[in-house]
Amino acid sequence: MRSLLVIYNQATGPKASTAAASKTPLPETVLRACGYSVAQAHNRVQAKTLIGDAEASVLHVPLSDIREWGTALLQWKAVPLLWWCSDETAAESLEACEDNVMVDGILTPSMKAQEVHWALHFGAKQCFERQQWLDERKQLLSRIEERKWIDMAKGILCEIKNISEAEAYDLLRKQAMNERKRLVDVATSIVNVYQLLQEQKQRKGAKRP
Repeated sequence: MRSLLVIYNQATGPKASTAAASKTPLPETVLRACGYSVAQAHNRVQAKTLIGDAEASVLHVPLSDIREWGTALLQWKAVPLLWWCSDETAAESLEACEDNVMVDGILTPSMKAQEVHWALHFGAKQCFERQQWLDERKQLLSRIEERKWIDMAKGILCEIKNISEAEAYDLLRKQAMNERKRLVDVATSIVNVYQLLQEQKQRKGAKRP
């Protein structure tokens, strides 16, 4: 990992730094001294443009801003998110210290090259595990959603054809094989058609005097 993207917001940008904060080395200064290639972004447009070449993002923002930034960054590219904990950002984060912060690691201005290296290494590992968990969660939710449609379709077939759930499932599976479609797609189609027919019946019933 050699290419990093340092992200500021308006409050923590170099131009907005106070005299006290200016005594603390900026993230890009420390990271470049450690041998890393560093790009800087001060808004979402710049971050979206630069994130493609970055292997990790270093957020020089208060903790309260990390969730918003993290959500946006992960939509563009899944990279480790590390918080730059300086005196300035730490002071601005006192009220957010109990929040569930979405970061993979912390960097500080006092870190030496080896410490930065290992923080980034473990941050990358944490990012991979977090992404794996998110993928597994997405797959689980997808399977739950598919099961909902299949169960609904089975119920409709049981009602219309007066058959058991096992027979309804076999019917769904055979139709999916014949049409070369996924089981859930066939189930969804059956449910949608049934609901449409029910709505039409209700409208016709409402029009009768």
